[in-house]
Order: sequence, then C-alpha cells, then structure tokens
Amino acid sequence: MEQLPSAKPYLLRGMVQWIEDNGFTPQVLVDATQAGVLVPPEHVQAGKIVLNISVQATHRLEITNDQVSFSARFGGVARDIWVPMPAVLAVYARENGQGMTFPPEGGAPPPQPEPEAPPPDRPRLRVIK
Repeated sequence: MEQLPSAKPYLLRGMVQWIEDNGFTPQVLVDATQAGVLVPPEHVQAGKIVLNISVQATHRLEITNDQVSFSARFGGVARDIWVPMPAVLAVYARENGQGMTFPPEGGAPPPQPEPEAPPPDRPRLRVIK
C-alpha cells in the first residue's frame, strides 16, 4: 500500500482559515530544536516558540505541504521564518486557545490497543433445521 502524504498541512491551513474567519489570531507552536527550523533564537523558550501567523503580523505567508514560511518583525527587526511541517506542534487562536495539536511525525506508530475478548456469557445464534 502506498504511503499517503501527511494530513497536517491540510489541517493547518483549514484551522488557520477557521480561526481568521472567526476574527481571532492564529498562532502556531513550533519545536525549534528540529532540523531546518529558522526562527529568532532569542525568542525560543524550552526549545519551543509560538509564532503569530496572522495576515497582519506576517509578510508573504506560505503554508505549503512541506513548510510554513514568512517574514515578520521581532522587536522591530524584519526576520525570515522557515518552519518545516514536522516541527509544527499545534495551531490555535490566541484569544481563546481553541485549535488543535498534531501528533509527532515519523518514528514508531502509536501502540494499538489490545482487541477485547467477547464476554464469556454472550448468547450465540445458531441455525436450526
């Protein structure tokens, strides 16, 4: 079976649109320790950074299937931001916290629950001729 592409970029774009359509400010939580992340290191705390990705706060915002990129001002200084899609941990509205988190990509799949055994005293149907 062919591996399907990640649903994360589609969900991210949809959530950003939903947040903006409701008059809120979309923010993303980013794992700044992942390879390829380009963010202002002075704003990273505990390996993570929250980025405002609203239309008003960004210039040339692009959310592709591979990355989130834009230019923004941090302390009055214009900076280019580049976040590979696997580094995006969550998207939410700044005003009320509504949004979604994303499971980590790659690595081992999450453990599957054990199938439940049928109850021992369960009635069974049989064919009678």
